Amino acid sequence: MLTRDDQARPTMPIVSVVVPCYNEEATIRLLLEGLNRQTFPRQDMEVIIADGLSVDRTCQEIAGFQQEHPELSVNIVRNDKRTIPSGLNRAIEAARGEFIIRLDAHSVPYPDYIARCVSILQEGQAEIVGGIWEIRPAGKGWIARSIAAAAAHPLGVGDAHYRYTDRARQADTVPFGAFRRSLIARIGGFDETLLTNEDYEFNVRVRKNQGVIWLDPSIRSTYFARSTLPALARQYWRYGFWKGRMLRRYPETLRWRQAIPPIFVLSLAGLGLLAFVSPLGRAALAAEILLYSAVLLLVSTRLAYQKKDFALAAGVPLAIATMHIFWGAAISWSFIRSIFTNR
Repeated sequence: MLTRDDQARPTMPIVSVVVPCYNEEATIRLLLEGLNRQTFPRQDMEVIIADGLSVDRTCQEIAGFQQEHPELSVNIVRNDKRTIPSGLNRAIEAARGEFIIRLDAHSVPYPDYIARCVSILQEGQAEIVGGIWEIRPAGKGWIARSIAAAAAHPLGVGDAHYRYTDRARQADTVPFGAFRRSLIARIGGFDETLLTNEDYEFNVRVRKNQGVIWLDPSIRSTYFARSTLPALARQYWRYGFWKGRMLRRYPETLRWRQAIPPIFVLSLAGLGLLAFVSPLGRAALAAEILLYSAVLLLVSTRLAYQKKDFALAAGVPLAIATMHIFWGAAISWSFIRSIFTNR
């Protein structure tokens, strides 16, 4: 029997927040607490975490949160393949919501994140909606701060507007996209053969079906960047390699910012070989490195001054160079490898 309060409360759509997760004991609680602070009614939300058989305390952290906050529905499903796209698909299969909102275990949404996503989707102006990442350091120290600053700067990420724009616009892709469940029935789930870049490939299929991807800077979440240069290098190698795989399927999606790092890396390699046999090659290689270093130093010095953190003057060039070189080398290797393996 409905009470007066139940009758007065408007009927809200069910929202399923899906989260692929593996060994995220340091941040999973921050995500869940952020979801528990949402202005969207908690009784109309559910959280589905696809755990890739974590070996740390991730599941214990989730269980502890469930005991303390039974008002928010949180469920764990197994992700036996232990990849991001398989985790997303397993979570969506278990979800019951009309609206699907994808988040990561190392992110924290603003309190109005879900309400804003649902509002835009209900207006029907886009098939997928997302917002801005506010990049924060995942650890302490000047390198972690430098990586976070580099990951939010256009020189590091090109025209990836979701990292810095202040204007709502159509976009090629958005992080943590929100969409109606019916979209999966129309275009299929996430491609499990792509271990990274699965969200971009999903958005390509949406655009090919005349769908609109909408980026709204009023939708915001905090994203924790990698904390060390080796971790950043591994991340960008993975991004680059699987971007190459994705571009083989959709070469028309190549953007200028994506072409520059592999061209730069290949030019370094070519001039490096030429430098062994030619003074002109040595001069050209030195000129390219000096020009690149000067640009990095100029950008990092300005950032250091703006943020009043002068350690960034040394750390940001290291972070941006790591991003460019490992992403560019990986996408180049991805294409070279495909020539010999047809994969």
